[in-house]
Amino acid sequence: MRILVLGGTWFLGKEVVAGAMRRGWDVTTFNRGRSGPDAPGTAPVRGDRTSPEDLRRLAGNGPWDAVIDTSSSDLPPRDVLLATEALRDQAARWVHISTVSVYAGWPHDPLREDSELLECPPDADETYGYTGADGSPTEYGFQKAGGERAVSEAFGDRAVFLRPGVILGPGEYVGRLPWWLGRAHRGGRILVPAPAERRIQPVDVRDVAAFALDQAANGGTGAYNVAHPEGITFNGFVTACLGATGGAGRLVWASPEQLIRHEVKQWTELPLWRTHGGVWSVDSAKAVAAGLQCRPVRETIADTWAWLQADGRPVAHPRWAKHGITPEKEEKILSALGVDRLA
Repeated sequence: MRILVLGGTWFLGKEVVAGAMRRGWDVTTFNRGRSGPDAPGTAPVRGDRTSPEDLRRLAGNGPWDAVIDTSSSDLPPRDVLLATEALRDQAARWVHISTVSVYAGWPHDPLREDSELLECPPDADETYGYTGADGSPTEYGFQKAGGERAVSEAFGDRAVFLRPGVILGPGEYVGRLPWWLGRAHRGGRILVPAPAERRIQPVDVRDVAAFALDQAANGGTGAYNVAHPEGITFNGFVTACLGATGGAGRLVWASPEQLIRHEVKQWTELPLWRTHGGVWSVDSAKAVAAGLQCRPVRETIADTWAWLQADGRPVAHPRWAKHGITPEKEEKILSALGVDRLA
Protein backbone atom coordinates (compact mmCIF):
# COMPACT_ATOMS: atom_id res chain seq x y z
CA MET A 1 0.00 0.00 0.00
CA ARG A 2 1.43 3.38 -1.01
CA ILE A 3 -0.08 6.45 0.63
CA LEU A 4 0.42 10.20 0.78
CA VAL A 5 -0.20 11.96 4.08
CA LEU A 6 -0.81 15.70 3.87
CA GLY A 7 0.77 16.82 7.14
CA GLY A 8 2.22 13.89 9.02
CA THR A 9 4.41 15.40 11.72
CA TRP A 10 2.06 16.24 14.62
CA PHE A 11 -0.93 14.84 16.51
CA LEU A 12 -3.31 13.03 14.13
CA GLY A 13 -1.01 13.19 11.12
CA LYS A 14 1.86 11.82 13.17
CA GLU A 15 -0.31 8.92 14.39
CA VAL A 16 -1.49 8.18 10.84
CA VAL A 17 2.12 7.95 9.68
CA ALA A 18 3.16 5.79 12.64
CA GLY A 19 0.25 3.41 12.05
CA ALA A 20 0.99 3.16 8.33
CA MET A 21 4.65 2.39 9.01
CA ARG A 22 3.66 -0.38 11.43
CA ARG A 23 1.58 -1.89 8.64
CA GLY A 24 4.60 -1.88 6.37
CA TRP A 25 3.20 0.69 3.96
CA ASP A 26 5.16 3.03 1.71
CA VAL A 27 4.52 6.52 3.11
CA THR A 28 5.09 9.91 1.48
CA THR A 29 4.49 13.00 3.60
CA PHE A 30 3.95 16.54 2.40
CA ASN A 31 4.43 19.50 4.74
CA ARG A 32 6.48 22.64 5.29
CA GLY A 33 8.77 21.03 7.86
CA ARG A 34 7.85 23.45 10.65
CA SER A 35 5.86 21.37 13.14
CA GLY A 36 8.11 18.44 13.88
CA PRO A 37 10.55 15.93 12.41
CA ASP A 38 9.57 13.45 9.74
CA ALA A 39 9.21 9.86 10.87
CA PRO A 40 12.18 7.67 9.91
CA GLY A 41 11.46 5.59 6.84
CA THR A 42 9.02 8.03 5.25
CA ALA A 43 9.63 9.90 2.01
CA PRO A 44 9.14 13.54 2.93
CA VAL A 45 8.34 16.17 0.32
CA ARG A 46 8.66 19.78 1.44
CA GLY A 47 6.20 22.34 0.24
CA ASP A 48 3.21 24.57 0.86
CA ARG A 49 -0.15 23.05 -0.08
CA THR A 50 -1.46 26.49 -1.04
CA SER A 51 1.22 26.77 -3.74
CA PRO A 52 0.25 25.41 -7.20
CA GLU A 53 3.92 24.98 -8.06
CA ASP A 54 4.62 22.94 -4.90
CA LEU A 55 1.55 20.79 -5.56
CA ARG A 56 2.66 20.09 -9.12
CA ARG A 57 6.04 19.02 -7.80
CA LEU A 58 4.36 16.81 -5.21
CA ALA A 59 2.17 15.17 -7.87
CA GLY A 60 5.32 14.12 -9.67
CA ASN A 61 6.06 11.74 -6.78
CA GLY A 62 2.83 9.76 -7.33
CA PRO A 63 0.84 7.73 -7.90
CA TRP A 64 -0.60 6.66 -4.53
CA ASP A 65 -3.27 4.22 -3.49
CA ALA A 66 -4.68 6.86 -1.15
CA VAL A 67 -4.23 10.39 0.15
CA ILE A 68 -5.02 11.00 3.82
CA ASP A 69 -5.51 14.71 4.44
CA THR A 70 -4.81 15.66 8.06
CA SER A 71 -3.72 19.26 7.45
CA SER A 72 -6.71 21.17 6.09
CA SER A 73 -8.32 22.27 9.37
CA ASP A 74 -7.28 25.91 9.02
CA LEU A 75 -7.58 26.15 5.23
CA PRO A 76 -10.42 27.68 3.20
CA PRO A 77 -12.23 25.41 0.72
CA ARG A 78 -10.44 26.90 -2.28
CA ASP A 79 -7.11 25.63 -0.95
CA VAL A 80 -8.54 22.16 -0.40
CA LEU A 81 -9.86 22.32 -3.98
CA LEU A 82 -6.40 23.31 -5.23
CA ALA A 83 -4.86 20.20 -3.71
CA THR A 84 -7.56 17.81 -4.88
CA GLU A 85 -7.35 19.09 -8.44
CA ALA A 86 -3.57 18.71 -8.42
CA LEU A 87 -3.67 15.16 -7.07
CA ARG A 88 -6.89 13.65 -8.45
CA ASP A 89 -5.07 11.73 -11.21
CA GLN A 90 -2.33 10.57 -8.85
CA ALA A 91 -4.46 9.01 -6.08
CA ALA A 92 -7.01 6.21 -6.16
CA ARG A 93 -8.91 7.65 -3.19
CA TRP A 94 -8.95 10.53 -0.71
CA VAL A 95 -9.55 10.16 3.04
CA HIS A 96 -10.50 13.57 4.38
CA ILE A 97 -10.42 14.51 8.07
CA SER A 98 -13.44 16.75 8.56
CA THR A 99 -15.53 17.55 11.65
CA VAL A 100 -19.04 17.29 13.10
CA SER A 101 -19.14 21.09 12.80
CA VAL A 102 -20.14 20.63 9.14
CA TYR A 103 -23.67 19.71 10.29
CA ALA A 104 -26.25 22.50 10.27
CA GLY A 105 -27.72 21.14 13.51
CA TRP A 106 -24.54 20.88 15.54
CA PRO A 107 -24.39 21.29 18.52
CA HIS A 108 -28.16 21.57 19.08
CA ASP A 109 -29.44 18.35 17.53
CA PRO A 110 -28.53 14.65 17.63
CA LEU A 111 -26.48 13.82 14.54
CA ARG A 112 -26.33 11.05 11.98
CA GLU A 113 -24.43 10.96 8.72
CA ASP A 114 -27.58 11.90 6.81
CA SER A 115 -28.15 15.03 8.92
CA GLU A 116 -28.28 18.30 6.97
CA LEU A 117 -24.93 19.92 6.18
CA LEU A 118 -24.02 23.59 6.12
CA GLU A 119 -23.87 25.13 2.65
CA CYS A 120 -20.56 26.39 1.35
CA PRO A 121 -19.17 26.44 -2.21
CA PRO A 122 -16.01 24.42 -2.91
CA ASP A 123 -14.08 27.47 -4.09
CA ALA A 124 -14.94 29.73 -1.14
CA ASP A 125 -12.23 31.81 0.43
CA GLU A 126 -11.56 32.34 4.13
CA THR A 127 -14.23 35.05 4.42
CA TYR A 128 -17.16 32.71 3.74
CA GLY A 129 -19.58 31.83 6.54
CA TYR A 130 -20.34 33.27 9.95
CA THR A 131 -20.53 32.30 13.60
CA GLY A 132 -23.96 32.55 15.22
CA ALA A 133 -24.69 34.58 18.32
CA ASP A 134 -24.81 31.46 20.50
CA GLY A 135 -21.65 30.02 18.95
CA SER A 136 -23.42 27.99 16.29
CA PRO A 137 -23.18 27.49 13.43
CA THR A 138 -19.53 28.38 13.14
CA GLU A 139 -17.47 29.95 10.42
CA TYR A 140 -15.18 26.96 10.91
CA GLY A 141 -18.08 24.61 10.17
CA PHE A 142 -18.98 26.42 6.94
CA GLN A 143 -15.35 26.32 5.82
CA LYS A 144 -15.03 22.60 6.55
CA ALA A 145 -18.30 21.87 4.72
CA GLY A 146 -16.87 23.68 1.71
CA GLY A 147 -13.72 21.60 2.02
CA GLU A 148 -15.81 18.44 1.83
CA ARG A 149 -17.52 19.80 -1.30
CA ALA A 150 -14.11 20.41 -2.86
CA VAL A 151 -13.04 16.82 -2.22
CA SER A 152 -16.34 15.48 -3.56
CA GLU A 153 -15.98 17.44 -6.80
CA ALA A 154 -12.58 15.93 -7.50
CA PHE A 155 -12.96 12.40 -6.13
CA GLY A 156 -16.69 11.63 -6.08
CA ASP A 157 -17.30 8.14 -4.69
CA ARG A 158 -13.56 7.69 -4.23
CA ALA A 159 -13.72 10.04 -1.21
CA VAL A 160 -14.13 9.19 2.47
CA PHE A 161 -15.05 11.83 5.05
CA LEU A 162 -14.26 11.27 8.72
CA ARG A 163 -16.18 13.64 10.99
CA PRO A 164 -14.76 13.54 14.52
CA GLY A 165 -16.11 15.57 17.40
CA VAL A 166 -13.33 15.99 19.98
CA ILE A 167 -10.02 14.17 19.50
CA LEU A 168 -7.86 13.68 22.60
CA GLY A 169 -4.69 11.78 23.39
CA PRO A 170 -0.90 12.03 23.46
CA GLY A 171 0.32 14.93 21.37
CA GLU A 172 -2.85 17.02 21.79
CA TYR A 173 -2.22 20.63 20.80
CA VAL A 174 -5.61 22.18 21.65
CA GLY A 175 -5.13 21.83 25.42
CA ARG A 176 -8.47 20.39 26.56
CA LEU A 177 -7.34 17.20 28.27
CA PRO A 178 -3.95 18.63 29.32
CA TRP A 179 -5.78 21.42 31.16
CA TRP A 180 -8.00 18.99 33.06
CA LEU A 181 -4.99 16.85 33.91
CA GLY A 182 -3.06 19.85 35.18
CA ARG A 183 -6.05 21.00 37.21
CA ALA A 184 -6.51 17.54 38.73
CA HIS A 185 -2.83 17.36 39.60
CA ARG A 186 -3.04 20.71 41.40
CA GLY A 187 -5.89 19.32 43.52
CA GLY A 188 -7.94 21.23 46.06
CA ARG A 189 -11.51 22.27 45.31
CA ILE A 190 -12.18 21.68 41.63
CA LEU A 191 -15.07 23.39 39.86
CA VAL A 192 -16.79 20.92 37.53
CA PRO A 193 -19.93 21.22 35.38
CA ALA A 194 -23.06 19.33 36.40
CA PRO A 195 -24.72 17.00 35.72
CA ALA A 196 -22.08 14.52 36.85
CA GLU A 197 -23.62 11.67 34.85
CA ARG A 198 -23.72 13.46 31.51
CA ARG A 199 -21.83 11.37 28.99
CA ILE A 200 -19.23 12.84 26.66
CA GLN A 201 -17.78 11.22 23.53
CA PRO A 202 -14.12 12.19 23.02
CA VAL A 203 -12.20 9.78 20.80
CA ASP A 204 -8.52 8.83 21.02
CA VAL A 205 -6.24 10.18 18.30
CA ARG A 206 -4.74 6.71 17.80
CA ASP A 207 -8.18 5.23 17.15
CA VAL A 208 -9.03 7.93 14.60
CA ALA A 209 -5.71 7.27 12.84
CA ALA A 210 -6.34 3.52 12.72
CA PHE A 211 -9.82 4.04 11.29
CA ALA A 212 -8.49 6.44 8.64
CA LEU A 213 -5.91 3.86 7.57
CA ASP A 214 -8.55 1.13 7.46
CA GLN A 215 -10.72 3.26 5.19
CA ALA A 216 -7.76 3.99 2.93
CA ALA A 217 -7.01 0.28 2.63
CA ASN A 218 -10.51 -1.18 2.50
CA GLY A 219 -12.00 1.05 -0.13
CA GLY A 220 -14.51 2.81 2.10
CA THR A 221 -16.65 5.60 0.74
CA GLY A 222 -18.97 8.30 2.06
CA ALA A 223 -19.05 9.92 5.49
CA TYR A 224 -18.53 8.55 8.99
CA ASN A 225 -19.12 10.21 12.34
CA VAL A 226 -16.09 9.40 14.49
CA ALA A 227 -17.13 9.63 18.14
CA HIS A 228 -16.74 7.28 21.08
CA PRO A 229 -19.76 4.94 21.03
CA GLU A 230 -19.82 4.46 24.82
CA GLY A 231 -18.10 7.62 25.98
CA ILE A 232 -17.62 8.41 29.63
CA THR A 233 -19.53 10.42 32.23
CA PHE A 234 -18.12 13.78 33.20
CA ASN A 235 -17.69 12.41 36.71
CA GLY A 236 -15.79 9.44 35.32
CA PHE A 237 -13.67 11.75 33.18
CA VAL A 238 -12.57 14.08 35.99
CA THR A 239 -12.16 11.18 38.44
CA ALA A 240 -9.90 9.45 35.91
CA CYS A 241 -7.83 12.66 35.64
CA LEU A 242 -7.41 12.64 39.42
CA GLY A 243 -6.45 8.98 39.37
CA ALA A 244 -3.92 9.39 36.57
CA THR A 245 -2.21 12.39 38.16
CA GLY A 246 -2.46 11.33 41.80
CA GLY A 247 -4.22 14.60 42.57
CA ALA A 248 -6.06 15.01 45.87
CA GLY A 249 -9.03 17.03 44.75
CA ARG A 250 -12.59 17.61 45.87
CA LEU A 251 -15.08 17.94 43.03
CA VAL A 252 -17.54 20.82 43.37
CA TRP A 253 -20.42 20.47 40.94
CA ALA A 254 -22.04 23.61 39.58
CA SER A 255 -25.21 23.64 37.52
CA PRO A 256 -25.25 25.10 34.00
CA GLU A 257 -27.31 28.01 35.32
CA GLN A 258 -24.71 28.78 37.99
CA LEU A 259 -21.83 28.62 35.53
CA ILE A 260 -23.64 30.81 33.01
CA ARG A 261 -24.47 33.31 35.74
CA HIS A 262 -20.75 33.59 36.47
CA GLU A 263 -19.98 34.01 32.76
CA VAL A 264 -17.96 30.82 32.39
CA LYS A 265 -17.21 30.44 28.70
CA GLN A 266 -18.62 27.23 27.36
CA TRP A 267 -16.27 24.80 25.61
CA THR A 268 -13.11 26.63 26.67
CA GLU A 269 -12.97 27.81 30.31
CA LEU A 270 -14.20 24.41 31.47
CA PRO A 271 -13.07 22.36 28.48
CA LEU A 272 -15.60 19.88 27.02
CA TRP A 273 -18.53 21.56 28.82
CA ARG A 274 -21.34 22.88 26.66
CA THR A 275 -25.05 23.12 27.40
CA HIS A 276 -26.34 22.43 23.88
CA GLY A 277 -28.28 19.17 23.79
CA GLY A 278 -26.69 17.65 20.69
CA VAL A 279 -23.03 18.31 21.36
CA TRP A 280 -22.49 14.80 22.74
CA SER A 281 -25.29 13.08 20.81
CA VAL A 282 -23.29 11.98 17.79
CA ASP A 283 -24.29 8.61 16.34
CA SER A 284 -21.14 6.67 15.38
CA ALA A 285 -22.87 3.34 14.67
CA LYS A 286 -21.97 3.47 10.98
CA ALA A 287 -18.27 3.91 11.77
CA VAL A 288 -18.37 1.14 14.38
CA ALA A 289 -19.96 -1.19 11.81
CA ALA A 290 -17.13 -0.26 9.43
CA GLY A 291 -14.48 -1.16 12.01
CA LEU A 292 -13.99 1.84 14.31
CA GLN A 293 -12.64 0.59 17.63
CA CYS A 294 -12.36 3.01 20.54
CA ARG A 295 -10.24 2.31 23.59
CA PRO A 296 -11.66 3.31 27.00
CA VAL A 297 -11.41 7.07 27.59
CA ARG A 298 -9.63 6.32 30.88
CA GLU A 299 -6.79 4.81 28.86
CA THR A 300 -6.54 7.95 26.75
CA ILE A 301 -6.38 10.03 29.94
CA ALA A 302 -3.65 7.89 31.52
CA ASP A 303 -1.56 7.80 28.34
CA THR A 304 -1.81 11.55 27.85
CA TRP A 305 -0.60 12.18 31.39
CA ALA A 306 2.28 9.75 30.82
CA TRP A 307 3.19 11.63 27.65
CA LEU A 308 3.13 14.97 29.46
CA GLN A 309 5.24 13.61 32.30
CA ALA A 310 7.76 12.31 29.79
CA ASP A 311 8.26 15.92 28.65
CA GLY A 312 5.52 15.78 26.06
CA ARG A 313 5.63 18.98 24.08
CA PRO A 314 2.64 19.75 21.85
CA VAL A 315 3.07 21.84 18.75
CA ALA A 316 2.58 25.50 19.70
CA HIS A 317 -0.94 26.54 18.75
CA PRO A 318 -3.03 29.61 19.68
CA ARG A 319 -6.01 27.45 20.76
CA TRP A 320 -4.04 26.19 23.77
CA ALA A 321 -4.17 29.57 25.50
CA LYS A 322 -7.97 29.72 25.17
CA HIS A 323 -8.59 26.68 27.37
CA GLY A 324 -9.00 26.63 31.10
CA ILE A 325 -10.51 28.87 33.74
CA THR A 326 -8.05 30.99 35.71
CA PRO A 327 -7.45 30.03 39.36
CA GLU A 328 -8.70 33.46 40.41
CA LYS A 329 -12.00 33.14 38.56
CA GLU A 330 -12.49 29.57 39.75
CA GLU A 331 -11.90 30.62 43.36
CA LYS A 332 -14.33 33.51 43.03
CA ILE A 333 -17.06 31.17 41.75
CA LEU A 334 -16.41 28.58 44.44
CA SER A 335 -16.68 31.26 47.10
CA ALA A 336 -19.91 32.55 45.60
CA LEU A 337 -21.29 29.02 45.71
CA GLY A 338 -20.62 28.97 49.44
CA VAL A 339 -18.07 26.16 49.32
CA ASP A 340 -15.88 26.06 52.42
CA ARG A 341 -12.21 26.24 51.47
CA LEU A 342 -11.32 23.75 54.21
CA ALA A 343 -14.27 21.39 53.77
